[in-house]
Amino acid sequence: MQHSTVQGHLEMSLVVSHELSFRILADLAYETADPYAVRFTFHLPGDAPVTWFFARELLLDGLSGPAGDGDVHIHPYAGEREGASEWEEPSEREEVRILLRSPAGEALLRAPSAPLAAFLARIDRLVRPAREFAAQELEARLAEILRGRENAG
Repeated sequence: MQHSTVQGHLEMSLVVSHELSFRILADLAYETADPYAVRFTFHLPGDAPVTWFFARELLLDGLSGPAGDGDVHIHPYAGEREGASEWEEPSEREEVRILLRSPAGEALLRAPSAPLAAFLARIDRLVRPAREFAAQELEARLAEILRGRENAG
Protein backbone atom coordinates (compact mmCIF):
# COMPACT_ATOMS: atom_id res chain seq x y z
CA MET A 1 0.00 0.00 0.00
CA GLN A 2 1.32 3.42 -0.95
CA HIS A 3 1.12 6.14 1.67
CA SER A 4 1.69 9.84 1.33
CA THR A 5 3.79 11.78 3.79
CA VAL A 6 4.11 15.46 4.63
CA GLN A 7 7.33 16.45 6.37
CA GLY A 8 8.60 19.69 7.80
CA HIS A 9 10.82 21.32 10.38
CA LEU A 10 9.93 23.75 13.10
CA GLU A 11 12.30 25.82 15.18
CA MET A 12 10.98 25.95 18.71
CA SER A 13 12.07 27.16 22.12
CA LEU A 14 12.25 24.93 25.16
CA VAL A 15 11.41 27.21 28.08
CA VAL A 16 13.46 26.53 31.21
CA SER A 17 12.40 29.66 33.09
CA HIS A 18 11.01 33.11 32.33
CA GLU A 19 14.58 34.27 31.68
CA LEU A 20 16.04 31.17 30.00
CA SER A 21 15.06 29.13 26.95
CA PHE A 22 16.89 26.98 24.39
CA ARG A 23 16.30 26.79 20.66
CA ILE A 24 15.49 23.29 19.49
CA LEU A 25 14.55 21.81 16.14
CA ALA A 26 11.50 19.61 15.73
CA ASP A 27 10.96 17.37 12.72
CA LEU A 28 7.27 17.13 11.85
CA ALA A 29 5.74 14.25 9.94
CA TYR A 30 2.25 13.31 8.86
CA GLU A 31 1.43 10.04 7.16
CA THR A 32 -1.86 9.09 5.57
CA ALA A 33 -1.44 5.65 7.14
CA ASP A 34 -2.14 7.34 10.51
CA PRO A 35 -4.31 10.28 9.39
CA TYR A 36 -5.27 11.52 12.85
CA ALA A 37 -1.73 12.04 14.18
CA VAL A 38 1.22 14.37 13.61
CA ARG A 39 4.62 13.18 14.79
CA PHE A 40 6.99 15.68 16.40
CA THR A 41 10.59 14.56 16.91
CA PHE A 42 12.34 17.02 19.20
CA HIS A 43 16.12 17.31 18.91
CA LEU A 44 17.34 18.29 22.36
CA PRO A 45 20.88 19.51 22.99
CA GLY A 46 23.00 16.68 24.37
CA ASP A 47 20.16 14.12 24.44
CA ALA A 48 18.63 11.57 22.13
CA PRO A 49 15.69 12.82 20.06
CA VAL A 50 12.30 12.58 21.75
CA THR A 51 9.15 11.79 19.77
CA TRP A 52 5.60 12.78 20.68
CA PHE A 53 2.44 12.21 18.66
CA PHE A 54 -0.18 14.93 18.62
CA ALA A 55 -3.74 14.67 17.44
CA ARG A 56 -4.06 16.65 14.23
CA GLU A 57 -7.30 18.21 15.49
CA LEU A 58 -5.62 19.27 18.76
CA LEU A 59 -2.94 21.18 16.84
CA LEU A 60 -5.55 22.88 14.65
CA ASP A 61 -7.64 23.84 17.67
CA GLY A 62 -4.57 25.05 19.59
CA LEU A 63 -3.75 27.60 16.90
CA SER A 64 -6.96 29.51 17.54
CA GLY A 65 -7.69 28.90 21.23
CA PRO A 66 -6.81 26.82 24.28
CA ALA A 67 -6.95 23.09 23.51
CA GLY A 68 -6.07 19.82 25.15
CA ASP A 69 -6.29 18.13 28.47
CA GLY A 70 -4.25 15.51 30.23
CA ASP A 71 -0.65 15.34 28.99
CA VAL A 72 -0.84 18.00 26.26
CA HIS A 73 -2.11 21.58 26.38
CA ILE A 74 -1.78 23.99 23.46
CA HIS A 75 -2.76 27.64 23.23
CA PRO A 76 -2.02 30.62 21.02
CA TYR A 77 -0.03 33.46 22.52
CA ALA A 78 0.26 37.07 21.38
CA GLY A 79 3.85 37.45 22.48
CA GLU A 80 5.42 39.82 24.93
CA ARG A 81 5.61 42.91 22.80
CA GLU A 82 4.40 46.30 23.97
CA GLY A 83 0.62 46.52 23.76
CA ALA A 84 0.17 42.78 23.15
CA SER A 85 -2.86 41.19 24.71
CA GLU A 86 -4.03 37.63 25.30
CA TRP A 87 -7.36 38.84 23.84
CA GLU A 88 -6.03 39.64 20.39
CA GLU A 89 -7.60 37.96 17.41
CA PRO A 90 -6.04 34.56 16.56
CA SER A 91 -4.63 35.96 13.29
CA GLU A 92 -2.61 38.48 15.34
CA ARG A 93 -1.07 35.90 17.64
CA GLU A 94 2.58 35.26 16.99
CA GLU A 95 3.19 31.91 18.60
CA VAL A 96 1.69 28.80 20.06
CA ARG A 97 2.66 27.39 23.42
CA ILE A 98 2.70 23.66 24.06
CA LEU A 99 2.80 22.23 27.56
CA LEU A 100 3.79 18.55 27.72
CA ARG A 101 3.41 16.48 30.87
CA SER A 102 4.84 13.03 31.53
CA PRO A 103 5.82 11.01 34.60
CA ALA A 104 9.34 12.46 34.15
CA GLY A 105 8.10 16.06 34.43
CA GLU A 106 6.80 18.95 32.36
CA ALA A 107 8.13 20.84 29.36
CA LEU A 108 6.93 24.14 27.97
CA LEU A 109 7.62 24.75 24.29
CA ARG A 110 7.07 27.86 22.19
CA ALA A 111 6.78 27.84 18.42
CA PRO A 112 5.93 30.46 15.81
CA SER A 113 2.31 30.03 14.71
CA ALA A 114 2.81 30.75 11.00
CA PRO A 115 5.07 27.78 10.10
CA LEU A 116 2.93 25.37 12.14
CA ALA A 117 -0.22 26.67 10.42
CA ALA A 118 1.49 26.29 7.03
CA PHE A 119 2.45 22.68 7.83
CA LEU A 120 -1.13 21.89 8.86
CA ALA A 121 -2.42 23.53 5.66
CA ARG A 122 -0.18 21.18 3.63
CA ILE A 123 -1.77 18.26 5.49
CA ASP A 124 -5.25 19.63 4.78
CA ARG A 125 -4.49 19.63 1.06
CA LEU A 126 -3.59 15.94 1.30
CA VAL A 127 -6.45 14.83 3.58
CA ARG A 128 -9.24 17.23 4.45
CA PRO A 129 -10.19 17.40 8.15
CA ALA A 130 -13.04 15.02 9.01
CA ARG A 131 -12.21 13.00 5.84
CA GLU A 132 -9.42 10.91 7.39
CA PHE A 133 -11.48 7.72 7.52
CA ALA A 134 -12.55 8.07 3.88
CA ALA A 135 -8.91 8.54 2.87
CA GLN A 136 -7.93 5.34 4.71
CA GLU A 137 -10.73 3.41 2.96
CA LEU A 138 -9.69 4.79 -0.42
CA GLU A 139 -6.06 3.77 0.10
CA ALA A 140 -7.10 0.27 1.22
CA ARG A 141 -9.34 -0.14 -1.85
CA LEU A 142 -6.60 1.15 -4.17
CA ALA A 143 -4.15 -1.37 -2.65
CA GLU A 144 -6.66 -4.18 -3.28
CA ILE A 145 -7.03 -3.11 -6.92
CA LEU A 146 -3.28 -2.90 -7.42
CA ARG A 147 -2.77 -6.35 -5.84
CA GLY A 148 -5.38 -7.72 -8.24
CA ARG A 149 -3.49 -6.29 -11.23
CA GLU A 150 -0.21 -7.78 -9.98
CA ASN A 151 -1.82 -11.22 -9.59
CA ALA A 152 -3.50 -10.97 -13.03
CA GLY A 153 -0.38 -9.85 -14.83
